[in-house]
Amino acid sequence: MLVILGFTMVALFMVLIMTKRLTPVVALILVPLVFAVMAGAGVGVGDAVMDQVGKFAPTAALLFFAIVYFGLMIDVGLFDPLIKLILRICGNSPVRVVIGTAVLTSLVSLDGDGSTTFIITVSAMLPLYLRLGLSPVVLTVVANLAAGVMNIIPWGGPTVRAATALGVSPSELFNPMVPSMLAGLAAVVVMAWTLGLAEKRRLEKAGREMGIETVELVPARELALAGGGTGSGTTRRGTGSAGGTATGGDDDGMTRGALDPDRVTLRPKLIWFNGALTVALLVLLGMDVMPLPFLFMVASALALLVNFPKPSEQVERIKEHSSSIVSVVAMVFAAAVLTAVLSETGMDTSMARWLVDIVPDAWGPHLAVITGVLSMPLTFFLSNDGFYFGVLPILSEAASHYGISGVEMARASIVGQPVHFTSPLVPAMLLLISLAKVDLADHHKKVIWRSVVLSLVMLVAAVATGVVPLG
Repeated sequence: MLVILGFTMVALFMVLIMTKRLTPVVALILVPLVFAVMAGAGVGVGDAVMDQVGKFAPTAALLFFAIVYFGLMIDVGLFDPLIKLILRICGNSPVRVVIGTAVLTSLVSLDGDGSTTFIITVSAMLPLYLRLGLSPVVLTVVANLAAGVMNIIPWGGPTVRAATALGVSPSELFNPMVPSMLAGLAAVVVMAWTLGLAEKRRLEKAGREMGIETVELVPARELALAGGGTGSGTTRRGTGSAGGTATGGDDDGMTRGALDPDRVTLRPKLIWFNGALTVALLVLLGMDVMPLPFLFMVASALALLVNFPKPSEQVERIKEHSSSIVSVVAMVFAAAVLTAVLSETGMDTSMARWLVDIVPDAWGPHLAVITGVLSMPLTFFLSNDGFYFGVLPILSEAASHYGISGVEMARASIVGQPVHFTSPLVPAMLLLISLAKVDLADHHKKVIWRSVVLSLVMLVAAVATGVVPLG
């Protein structure tokens, strides 16, 4: 009964948000509560939810101050040189821009923190997408896919969990999986290329010719003097064949705010301070010497104090980014309801054990590959902790009777991370769509099936290189 309720609940939740019948926050709260009542849960659900809220609070604090900090760095112009460099390299070629997104996300993902990766990637690329009329959904999809593949690096979390759960060395687990990871990244680039081509065709069909000329930012005052209009944003000009207006219908305040060389929040004299502060923050994040939320709190306070010493300016900057803060923090706490109901009612363990039990005995020699396949839906519906510490040991114990080692099972278990990273239970993914102002349903329609393909590519590569036994 719990198995049926669990899968029905998850299916209904996904249908409601993907058809946009409910917002993710409402669906995350109400749908699990209805099924909790159906499962016979009592008032204890409330205590379970509050326990989960307490566990999620550090994540909410991290996202709150991460949005504030990197929002401030965008305001003061720290990323403007990077954005302009990307503009020069990519020009206004959709294919180059989308592939550049995949490469940038992969490189930034080396720090092992998904939230930081998405903040930097969106900060650098979203203004360019909006200016060229590219869909921000393409940005979130490509970034999500690349970060999902990179999430198997040892310091990213899942690999360490798998190694700890099965008592193997993280390096012994990860190092043989490098070819599989590279195959996944290659597949991400191919997907980015196809998405870029699709965007190019869409823009050409709409009457916008897209060349590959070098893009140059033009201040708003120069545009006005040239008779191009009176808007407060920037525009682009080039020497190629691209025609049409400088800004498309997708241009908005974010584009102007991120790239406008005339914006009042710029602090060019403080760029070295802001750069040093950001580097120090990222180094400390990588060293993991202090709690991440605390680091972002301190960095945000210092950035506000130095760049905007007046209290009124500090309040204005926080208000400027409040919409992103509220939306992502609300979804984090709403997700606590879903996870609490799954654990309090026992749906999570029932669903996992049912999936394990339905595997026929004749399939025993193939349990490593089966684990790789199961890791996709299980890490989507469960937390990484729930899967690696609750389900993986059961699968590994069964596989040991067929001569499959623990390290081989651990390797197979991490190939589902591209799918896991698209789950609404992953705060970093919620941050990604919030920063890009993309609807979760629109994002999921494009990203989930591609993430499944990526995980299968990684699994096939692992089998082909012999690090995961076929059977």
